[in-house]
Amino acid sequence: MSETVDKILSLLPGYNCGSCGFRQCKDFAAQITDEASLMRCPFLEREIFKKNLEQLKEIVGKEKNTEKEVEKEKEVIGIIDGLKADFSLGPLYEECSCREDIHPLDGSLEVEIGDILRYRPLGCPVTHFAKVIDKSPGIFTVHIVGPLHRLGKDDFSFKDAGLCMILAFEGIVVKGKIPSMCQTVKFLPEHCMMQKVHSGIVVSVEGRRLRIEAIDLKVW
Repeated sequence: MSETVDKILSLLPGYNCGSCGFRQCKDFAAQITDEASLMRCPFLEREIFKKNLEQLKEIVGKEKNTEKEVEKEKEVIGIIDGLKADFSLGPLYEECSCREDIHPLDGSLEVEIGDILRYRPLGCPVTHFAKVIDKSPGIFTVHIVGPLHRLGKDDFSFKDAGLCMILAFEGIVVKGKIPSMCQTVKFLPEHCMMQKVHSGIVVSVEGRRLRIEAIDLKVW
């Protein structure tokens, strides 16, 4: 956790009530990027937190100015295709990669949360290994844990999911401009082994946290 996030967290009410849309204040603190996202906490408008709110607005203002300077200096370019992306997408707080929703074309595979899957995304030449963190009928939410060399071992247990469609990404905008709801975007997942620009449609925006669906690995 950065010093800025630590400072923001120390000034929040600390109720962990979930009113802001996050389960804990520390998760909320990590996503605050401007005054609008700050005011998702309804308790900050109470008189008892007036001084805290003033300090929080000052912190967010400084961070926003710094963020604009960084965005001007850095562009997000795909290595394999040389395309310019709107932004790069990193993992949620304390997670190892962006979350991905995948759909195996072979629907007969029995998968449980915690399983490691080996699969190839439709349209990608690289075999992936991913850990299942959630599931619904026919769809598995995963964290990418490697191809084999990133796992650092040759002998481990996995289930072969074969060819999979990539349905969605969820993560945090690390570099670049935060998009609007329903915007079609070009983005670069930080964990992508080929550093290839992807495209999709933004269906959820919470500060810097995005969910992107209708994923296409081909960007024209």
